[in-house]
Amino acid sequence: MSWLIVGLGNPGTQYLTTRHNVGFMALDSFLKSVNAPSPTTEHKAKVWKLKMDDQSVIIAQPQTFMNRSGESVQALMAYYKIELDHVIVIHDDIDQPFLGMKIQKNRGHGGHNGIRDISEKLGTADYARIKLGVGRPPHPEMNVADYVLQKFNSEEMNQLPDLFQKTFDAFESIIFDGLQKASTKFNS
Repeated sequence: MSWLIVGLGNPGTQYLTTRHNVGFMALDSFLKSVNAPSPTTEHKAKVWKLKMDDQSVIIAQPQTFMNRSGESVQALMAYYKIELDHVIVIHDDIDQPFLGMKIQKNRGHGGHNGIRDISEKLGTADYARIKLGVGRPPHPEMNVADYVLQKFNSEEMNQLPDLFQKTFDAFESIIFDGLQKASTKFNS
């Protein structure tokens, strides 16, 4: 059975390097490192099909905008007959410090509209998530939506490759070692 690894973000160049797009950015970095072929567009997503050792992996970046990510995830799961325990969603998380990471399953959406939509469309939150820390707004009065739609500054951009490497190691660990071992290894 294939694995579905979904990075969340918003399509369009204006969102390219925003905090909300760190899920897209992590997968872009991974795809570049493995010299992935060009994507196909299907089920409202950019899709890449790869092999990781003996495992078939479908990498997807929904092109529906964040708050409708579930449409694409649900359609891909149905089309490729992917079970819930073979789904990994990578997304930004303001509750993790910048460069922090947490692997979780079956948790609430925490105000994240992409996760809210996926859980609503699937009727469950029982799928693996890799939450990438973007930190909280620097000022408590700053709107969270405005904050996550800001671009990373150049200093942050220089630090992101380490987080992306840790993200690949984490999803590889979920696939080959199981969620429990991966969580123990990567959740600090």
